[in-house]
Amino acid sequence: MVLALVAVALLAALWSSPPVVESPQPSEEVPDFSFDVNGRALELSALRGQVVLLNFWASWCPPCVAEMPSLERLHQRLGPRGLYILGVSVDADRAAYETFLRDNKITFPNYRDPDRRLSTLYGTFKYPETFIIDRQGRLVRKIIGPLEWDDPQVVEFLTRVLDTSPG
Repeated sequence: MVLALVAVALLAALWSSPPVVESPQPSEEVPDFSFDVNGRALELSALRGQVVLLNFWASWCPPCVAEMPSLERLHQRLGPRGLYILGVSVDADRAAYETFLRDNKITFPNYRDPDRRLSTLYGTFKYPETFIIDRQGRLVRKIIGPLEWDDPQVVEFLTRVLDTSPG
């Protein structure tokens, strides 16, 4: 009986899993996409020449909420050096998304992707999930889970990427 319940639970978990999409691998060029920031249409490829930190998040995700202040501090610290932080929220609720950004004084660019088009394109469904992209548009590192983005070791790593990634 217990074995049958375990089998049913396993099948239910597999059945409800999102479709498997391969994430970009280190050194691979990441998929390009269009997004809107403050009413201005941009493409990721237009950011070539900058190191991009692409962060998938949601206002209903406690680890995402916990890491957001450190992402803002990182933006203030390394943005002037060429680090472009782009948040991609999967919030379906526009009001919750906008309220979160306003209440938390988030100033780095964010894009709301309620249909999860970009999450699917990047093969991500765990939040937060972050992609570090070099100046040529290649993946340097994928991070699943929250970080303290202004931790000295993280800042040192990102500074090395900024310094060694030819512009």
